[in-house]
This record gives sequence, C-alpha cells and structure tokens, in this order.
Amino acid sequence: MALDDVYVIGVGMHRISGEPIPVRDMAYEAGVNALRDAGIEFDAVESLYNGYITGAPMMGVTLAKDFGLTGASVTHVENASATGSSAFREAALSVGGGHARCAMALGFDASPAAMMQGGGRGMGGGFASMFGRPSVESVLLPAAFFALWAVRRMHEAGTTVETYAAIAAKNWNHARLNPYAQRQADHDVTVEEVLASTMIAYPHTSMMAAAVGGGAACAIVADRAMAEQVRDATGHPLVRVLTSQLQSERYTPGHVFMGAVVGPPELTRSTSTAAYEAAGVGPADLDLVHVHDAFPVEELLYYELLGICGDGEGDKLVAEGATSIGGRIPFSTDGGLIGRGHPVGPTGLAQIWDTVQQLRGEAGARQVEGARTGLAHMMGAGSVCVIHILQRA
Repeated sequence: MALDDVYVIGVGMHRISGEPIPVRDMAYEAGVNALRDAGIEFDAVESLYNGYITGAPMMGVTLAKDFGLTGASVTHVENASATGSSAFREAALSVGGGHARCAMALGFDASPAAMMQGGGRGMGGGFASMFGRPSVESVLLPAAFFALWAVRRMHEAGTTVETYAAIAAKNWNHARLNPYAQRQADHDVTVEEVLASTMIAYPHTSMMAAAVGGGAACAIVADRAMAEQVRDATGHPLVRVLTSQLQSERYTPGHVFMGAVVGPPELTRSTSTAAYEAAGVGPADLDLVHVHDAFPVEELLYYELLGICGDGEGDKLVAEGATSIGGRIPFSTDGGLIGRGHPVGPTGLAQIWDTVQQLRGEAGARQVEGARTGLAHMMGAGSVCVIHILQRA
C-alpha cells in the first residue's frame, strides 16, 4: 500500500557482533540512539513493535520497560529474516492509519555465542520440529539451497565464481565504511582473497556467506506534523516512507527446490512491482538498494528481479562496478548481510538505518552522492518478501 505522511524521524543501532553481549544492552542502546537522533523522549512513542526470533515470548515487553513505563502499546513481531522489516512495516502502518502519531520499530537478537552462554531459546530443530514430519527443508541448510541457486545460475547464464566473489568483496569493503558492521577488514578485500577462503557449499566460500552475530537496530516513524517539529529541532531533512509492501509466495512449478528458504524468485518481482506502483517511482529512480544478500547469488538475482537490469544482465553490472558505492546504483551500501551481518531480528531495520542516513546525506565515507530515493528489500523463510521505498522529501 502507499503511505500518506509517514516519515522516519530517528534511527539508531548497536554494532553487530559475534561476541556474547547481553541482548538487553543492545536493544536499549539502539533504542536510545534512535530517540536521541529524533530529539524526543520515549513518552512521545505511542506504539512499539519489537522484532526478534531468538528470545523468550515476553522479552519484548520486558525490555520495553527499560525505556520507561508510559502505557505505550507493545507488540512482538516475528517473520524470520524479514522480522525487522515487518516490525518497521507495522510501525509505519500504525502511523499511516492514524492509530499512533509516533511509533517505534525495534529489532534485536543475541549472537549464537550469547545464546549458548545464556541457554537462550534458539531456532529449535528447524522445520522438521515445527511440522512434526521429515521434509526437504529439515535436511538442506540455507547454504545448500543458495548453492543450488548459484550453480543453476552458472549453468543458465554463464555466471562465474569470480562474479560471486566480486559481489562479496564489494560488500566486505562497504562494511569497512560502516562502524556498526560485524566484519571490519583492515584492508581492501580482493576477489582472490574471497575465493581462497574456506569452501562452504560450492561455489560459495566462507567469505561469501552472511556473517551471523547479535545486534540491534531501531527506527522511529511519525506523522508529518511531528516530523516537521523534529526537523526544525534537529536539522535532519525529512525522509518519507513512500510504500510498504509484504507478499507471501504463490505456487510455481518446482518452487520447493528453487527456493524453499526464501521463496521462488517471482516473489521478489511481484512485490517490487507492487511497491513501484504504489510509490509512483520505478527502478530508474532508485539511488541505492538494500537486499537480502545472504550469499552473492541472491544479490545478483535481485538486480534483475527488482528491475534494475534485464534478465541475465546482472553479471554485467558487477563487471562495470555499477553496484559499488560511486557506481550507477549501489547495493548493500552498509555491507549487507555478508559484511554488516545478519542478526535476523535487526537486519531489516539496519537497512532502514543506512537508507535514512544516505537520504539525509549523513552516511559519511559510504555516502551515495545525491541520494534521494532508496529501496530496502528483505526475504523471510516461509516465505515472505517485504519491500519499503523511502524518499527524501
């Protein structure tokens, strides 16, 4: 749906990390950073949407008390990797529907190290334990699914392992410019270095795989009147949420094997088409894009599925450097899932954090010159696709 007069007034993060940092500390820091960014107190927030998947059922409302006992509505949102994006969507819809003047979306999840130390509830036994029967999904890990995608792409389009490595190296190097990224290389990462790292599932090496740690990210949205007050007080330009789209998969022949983890490719195409129509913009109007790039083959396919280029033309974009900062249409400007990390609950909100900074012109060394319109795309196992388009007003 299109959104009228919904604006992002504050964003904040806690660095993504593999260290066993208490999730309570991470969530609090991200939320406080967003409140400070907006120049408001928590009592101005009327609705809070917590996105997490590895915590206890009541963790969200418990952690919310750290911000203050204000009577704000508190809701737990979960949608696999799209959890943070879905929490942001709920906050935007709350304001857009007139249910709240100001709403917060807060995403957080602990690192695997913290979960092991604290005995926290993890993702359980996978799909088999959820549905009580053996299934393809209970046997093949995500790395294997994406490897199948990658090999199929190599067969059909002639994509090389060097192209996959170039996408990964780009994202590692974008992450170097992001102080909140999990992977912080002390040098420019090369294609050769990526290819030389440990093989995970051919053709993907360890440096092509998403970093998995813990972290937190937050975004606060408000109506235009409040957004203008914040702008006047903070000097931040207005950033409007043009649209929020969420779709689940439709049946396509063979879709179980093509994408049981993140849905068939057509899901991204149909969701982005709806987003462009609702926002009144097209692929050519985008200045930067964030996608669910757990492995390079995903980013490559999304170039085409989002309409940035024609089918089979994504490899050319990589060769031209078009998707790097300084190129025609930068992707994953904060490092993406590969470089910034994929803590799950906060991931979609980390995309919003970077997009807002880009559109304000506050992204520092990773700034996309003249950025005015950005798209944030996330997939969730199950499968769902969430797309938001933001624009500097």
